[in-house]
Amino acid sequence: MKQTRLAIDVGGTFTDVFVFDETTGKVSVTKTSSTPSNPERGILDGIEKAQLNGQEIKVFSHGTTVGTNALIERKLPKTALITTKGFRDVPEIRRGTKADLWDTYKDTAKPYIQRRDRFEITERTDYQGNVMTEINEDEVRQLARKLKKRGTESIAICLINSYVNGGNEAKVKAIIQEELPEVYVCTSSEVLPEMFEHERMSTTVVNAVLGPIISNYIHKLEKEMVKKGYEDDILVLHSGGGVMTSSTVPRYAARLASSGIAAGAIASKHIAKLCGFNNAIGLDMGGTSTDISLMYDGDIRITKDWFIEYGYPIGFPSIEILTIGAGGGSLAWVDEGGSLRNGPQSAGAVPGPACYQRGGVEPTNSDANLVLGRLGVDLLNGSMILDKEKAKQAVAKIAQRFNYSLEEAADAIIKVANANMCDALRLISVRRGYDPRDFALVAFGGAGPLHGAHVAKEMDIPTVIIPPHPGVAAAMGCLLVDVRHDISKTYVKNFDDVSADELEAEFVKMEHEAEELLEEEGVGSDHSTLMRYVDMRYKGQWRSLAIPVSDGYPSLEQIVEGFHQEHEREFAYSNRRQIVEIYGLRVTAIGTVPKPEFPKYGPSGSLEDAEKEVREVYFDGEFVAAKVYDREKIPVLSTIQGPAIVDQLDTTTVIPPEFSATVDVYKNLIITANK
Repeated sequence: MKQTRLAIDVGGTFTDVFVFDETTGKVSVTKTSSTPSNPERGILDGIEKAQLNGQEIKVFSHGTTVGTNALIERKLPKTALITTKGFRDVPEIRRGTKADLWDTYKDTAKPYIQRRDRFEITERTDYQGNVMTEINEDEVRQLARKLKKRGTESIAICLINSYVNGGNEAKVKAIIQEELPEVYVCTSSEVLPEMFEHERMSTTVVNAVLGPIISNYIHKLEKEMVKKGYEDDILVLHSGGGVMTSSTVPRYAARLASSGIAAGAIASKHIAKLCGFNNAIGLDMGGTSTDISLMYDGDIRITKDWFIEYGYPIGFPSIEILTIGAGGGSLAWVDEGGSLRNGPQSAGAVPGPACYQRGGVEPTNSDANLVLGRLGVDLLNGSMILDKEKAKQAVAKIAQRFNYSLEEAADAIIKVANANMCDALRLISVRRGYDPRDFALVAFGGAGPLHGAHVAKEMDIPTVIIPPHPGVAAAMGCLLVDVRHDISKTYVKNFDDVSADELEAEFVKMEHEAEELLEEEGVGSDHSTLMRYVDMRYKGQWRSLAIPVSDGYPSLEQIVEGFHQEHEREFAYSNRRQIVEIYGLRVTAIGTVPKPEFPKYGPSGSLEDAEKEVREVYFDGEFVAAKVYDREKIPVLSTIQGPAIVDQLDTTTVIPPEFSATVDVYKNLIITANK
């Protein structure tokens, strides 16, 4: 009997494995090194290390950085773009903006497809979808043969106004596939049928450059998993917080551009809800970066304004995640003005922090935490030994620069790192109209529990939640998601000019498309849910807000009122006398996947049995005696008074003075300030 649910999160440094046994309710975790040059190898190594065979696995879901790494490293297949005559340079023109408005020397990265590989054809569709100029079949065939001689591996087709009528794109695709049957081809009308040429073209290009890479990766992984005895669907997490089966993944390859990052946000949402919180901020701090997400009233914020590299947006809905260069390996350095900085530069996995003894000599957050006694010398249950002397030598560079003691320098390094994270938390909360004091902070990742309590104190967040397995929480998130597809359509009309019947007709067509996608994924109607959204804005505005609507439209006025209320909450402003405009329609199709029910635990053993040692730890300008606990042995419902350190396989948790922590029935560690 298949009884094991397997979730894997493939990171840049480590591949995290989370195994849940449905029969016993037992959770086991492990880590193995990632293999960027052969990504499926790291997954297979993790499965072997977890001592699993394919016949035991009931569900296999994973998040991967294959797409992200390919875009960042520019290790992309030879790809061509076919567009309407006159639009060849849209990827170069973009929106004319810069990531840093005041840095005149920093250029935006080059387009994923260079100008020499972008081609124009004669055709024209007007803004209403009327075909003004049919394609010239001979011209397209001649271009296809030219691309074949050039060794083209993938082709993106993006014609003007095809979001209204994709007929010309479909004809071009059919001809290309006749001439080049082995080449990956995608069209903008299939990928993202929305207005705005740059955003639609950029998303289609990203889909095209990732298509062959993702297809090859999935094919190899499927082949290897069959050898292990697993022949069911391989589920892959996508940016929107859902999963796709391996059959659909190649078609929407761009959705995997932030696959691994989304898993942490899903885990944060689940953990917070288990603990009784509907508002939560996720702080996923790893070795190189920190990913911050926000859940409000039980829902994670979704955005369509995201990218891997600035200037090249990806228009698929994505969980809104703010990533900053703050991790265990982030480097401390002094800028030209003499100020102490932290990140975004990182020591990475190699050479790593100085204390890792792999050749690193510059001070990092890990070195600083080791000097302060917050991090122990033994990591991963003793399989990794840190060198405290090398950490001191690295931190001494900062101490000498500012005439600090070693401890003062290490404390300053950590405070700057925490300040960076607090700034990011403010961007995703206060800037969006949310009060951090109304939220719980879910701190996870390999370094999140080290910093979580101090970040919460700075932000006046009352509660910090540390999950049972923080270092592999993102992997667990891969088991907690459903099959999800998002169908969108540009639909620009004043709300007063639209009838309920018109909207219903449009939504019915979109829902039919969504149902077909779920059928392809093997999801029956009894396990599917369709949700409708109307993107709305005040007339003359640029950005819109997605307002959920129910079936049947009991009142169009209620939809408009919902928009006014959401606009007031988001921007502290609303105007009920202003004309409201519909910008687009969206349907989200959810195919429910059975999820594991994690067991509750009762008290067993004593807190004294969990004590490992007493260590001198630096807090508030002095070393104080702090008890060190083995998390595996801490009884459920027990309370730990700070200062204290909690050790476990995948992370270390710091409980500062004037804080205490309790263990709930799910073995989450709940940290709060003493009253």
